[in-house]
Amino acid sequence: MVIKNVNLETVCGITSKMPENELIEFAFAGKSNVGKSSLINGLMNRKSLARTSAQPGKTQTINFYNINDQCYFVDLPGYGYTTANVKVKEQWGKMVERYLHGTKMLRAIFLLIDIRHEPSANDKTMYEWMLHYGFHPIIIATKLDKLKKTQVQKNIKMIRTALNMDGDSILIPYSSLTKQGREEIYALLDTLLEGEGQ
Repeated sequence: MVIKNVNLETVCGITSKMPENELIEFAFAGKSNVGKSSLINGLMNRKSLARTSAQPGKTQTINFYNINDQCYFVDLPGYGYTTANVKVKEQWGKMVERYLHGTKMLRAIFLLIDIRHEPSANDKTMYEWMLHYGFHPIIIATKLDKLKKTQVQKNIKMIRTALNMDGDSILIPYSSLTKQGREEIYALLDTLLEGEGQ
């Protein structure tokens, strides 16, 4: 995949109507501070189009990025932030559920998990929630550069076991620093687009 044009086309808040897009969508989800904005910026070859925040959980919108007039990257707000009150968390859940339930164009969800740690209760809940909606999340194990090479396979196994992933489920280790894993993600996106005749 060669990304030439990127445009932040739609920003949806809690009360916004979700767009009825005609291009297929790829969504990105993950807990706050897992490196989601860094991944999206890395894929889009942009330094700061997806806003990274010093305050995890600050982004409370669903952002739709038009990629090459070919597909959308859908940036879902980070979950699991501890400072947000119960009402905000509840609204967040409803907003994301409304998107997952309502979209007709979503073809894959990338769920980001920090490769250094066992998936949290929120990670497991999100993974099971996506399976419930009929999606098979593609796991992106972020912060790869922060792990010793000798630990990588052990931690990948730890994530697979914790999420109870089956053998066919995809897990791609990724580093926003070195961009390791990016070509694998591009190849996967190309395969999905080709399957749609794009």
